[in-house]
Formats: sequence, C-alpha cells, structure tokens
Amino acid sequence: MDWLYATMPIAGFQVFWPGLVVLGFGVGMIGGFFGMGGGWMVTPGLNILGFPMAFAIGTDIAQMAGPSIISTTRHARFGNVDYRLGMIMIVGTVGGFESGAQLIMFLERIGKVDIYVRSGYLVLLSLIAWLVFTDVAKKMRKDREARAAGREVDALSTGIEWHKRLHRIKIPPVVHFKKAGIRCSAWLPILVSFCTGLLAGILGIGGGLIRMPALIYLVGCPTHIAVGTDLFEVAISGLYGAASYSYKGRTELLAAVIMLIGAAIGAQIGSIATKYVKGYGIRIFFGIAVIGCAVSILLKIVAAQFPGVRTLFDGAATVLILGLVAALALYIFMKFLKGVRVELAEKKLLAQHLAR
Repeated sequence: MDWLYATMPIAGFQVFWPGLVVLGFGVGMIGGFFGMGGGWMVTPGLNILGFPMAFAIGTDIAQMAGPSIISTTRHARFGNVDYRLGMIMIVGTVGGFESGAQLIMFLERIGKVDIYVRSGYLVLLSLIAWLVFTDVAKKMRKDREARAAGREVDALSTGIEWHKRLHRIKIPPVVHFKKAGIRCSAWLPILVSFCTGLLAGILGIGGGLIRMPALIYLVGCPTHIAVGTDLFEVAISGLYGAASYSYKGRTELLAAVIMLIGAAIGAQIGSIATKYVKGYGIRIFFGIAVIGCAVSILLKIVAAQFPGVRTLFDGAATVLILGLVAALALYIFMKFLKGVRVELAEKKLLAQHLAR
C-alpha cells in the first residue's frame, strides 16, 4: 500500500495523500459555505495526518488562497462582497499576520509550537462555539417573545448585538459601508482585522474562523455579506501568508497542490449553496463544525501527553476530523442539489406561464 503515501520533499516525511484530497475537497466546500478559507479545519487536519505544526500552518495558508479567490468571485456575483470594507481591513490584517508568523518562528525555536498552538486552538474554538450558540439561543428567545406578544418576527434581528454599542464610538474617519449597510469608525474594522490577522499568523486559519463572527457581532455585517467579505479578506491574507511562510521554508507546496485540486471544485459548490441556506442556518452548522474540530484537537493533545493511548487517540482524531469534513460537505452538497432543483422547477413554471 506504499502507493497511498507521498513523500513531502521539504520536510522529508510521508503522508496519506487520499486524506489530503478528502480534506481539500471537503474544506473547499465548507469554506465556500461558511465564508472562510477552511484553515480552521485544515491546520489541525494536516497536523493529525502527520505534518509538524509549523508545516501544517504554512501549507494550509498556501492552499487556502486558491479556493478563497474562487469563492469570492462566486459571492461577488450574488452581491455578497463589500469591497470597501474588505480593503480597509487589509491594513490591519497584514500587520497582524506578520506579527503572528514571527511568534510561530520563536515558538518553533524553543520547541513549544505544537502544544501552544493546539491549546490555543482548543480555547479559541470553545469560545467561538459558545458565542455562536449563545447568539442562536438569544435570537430564538426574541422570536418566541415576539410571537407571544402578537408581533411580527423580525427576520433581520440578531441575538448578540455588540456592534450597536461599538458603532456609537465615532473616532474619525467615520465610513459608510453601503453594501454591508453600516456606518462606523474605520478604526473598528482595522482593529478587528489586526486581531484576526494576528491569530491567522499564529494558528494558520486565515483569520476566517474569527473574522466571520467578528464581522457579524462586532462590525454588524449581515451574515451573507460577512461570508463574502470575509472570503475576500481570506484570499488576500492567504496570498501574503503563503509568500511569508514559503520564504521561511515552512510550506509543502506538493501537499498544497494536491488539496487545491479538490478544494477548487468544492469551493464553487459551497459558495452557490449559500443561496439556499441563509442567516442562522449557516451559523448553527458553523457552530457544530467548530465543536467537532475542538474535540479532535483535544484527542490529539491527550494522545501527545499519554503515550499508552497515543495510537487509539491519534486514530480517533483522524477519523473524527475527516468524518466531520465529509459529513458537513455532504450536507452542503445536498442543500446545493435541493436548491438547484427548486430553482430549475421555478424557472420551468415561469417559462410555461409566459408561453401561455
């Protein structure tokens, strides 16, 4: 079964290449659907498949730029990208990203990169999951109260509304973002993008894992605009990050190319699927994905600390992360097929009506 393994030329280790294909296709689809490059699953996925953490981060960042560009063009066609907001956020993203990359090089030199990055992932994923499901719970409570009072349910209301307080801070320049429908200080998206860029450089997530929720809860973007604008940011930060980590010799381009083959196809399907699942439907499944990813990282941490159960827990982590990617990709693909069938049926009925 040696043909199922490919040797990575830079780091010199072997990897199960079908796992890279599954990871690339599934994460490309999931990234296009959730508005992220998918790095929040790729970095731990590559680490679980055997990549040293620094190489997992660098390779992930190199591969995420391609599907993110494809997904951005798809979302742009649907009017889901606020380019003005995205361009302003690039200012903070680049500075934060380079700061995070330099920290990773330091942690690698002192031999602490794996445990620190895994622990950081676990904490961050737990916080994101709490945020998403707290928001959903508050939104559902608001809807129940509106129905009980005989009022019409506001489809645009949200559970967590931190952005309303932040919008009151009017530090010049104050900018109107027409596509997102918000007006705020330019320093708000710049600060958000710096923080997400810093975590992107440290965790190799392209910032998408926290930028999409940050755009919703802190900046105040509607969910579908946050998805498209975040993908635009992921594409830019991915190109910069790929150059930065390649220069530092921590990118396995062969693995990135293998994943890109599947990711390029998956990203288009995921982007189109957002036409048929809106708002809180996207947020709920994003939360489920985050929890599953956090559990897989926890299994990997336990395996590293207790050699007696390493084989069992490493295997469980691999099955979980690949199974999670496959399950979410299947769900998105089914939503895509269902939406396309409904849309084609509506067009057929319209054509028959016009022909009469």
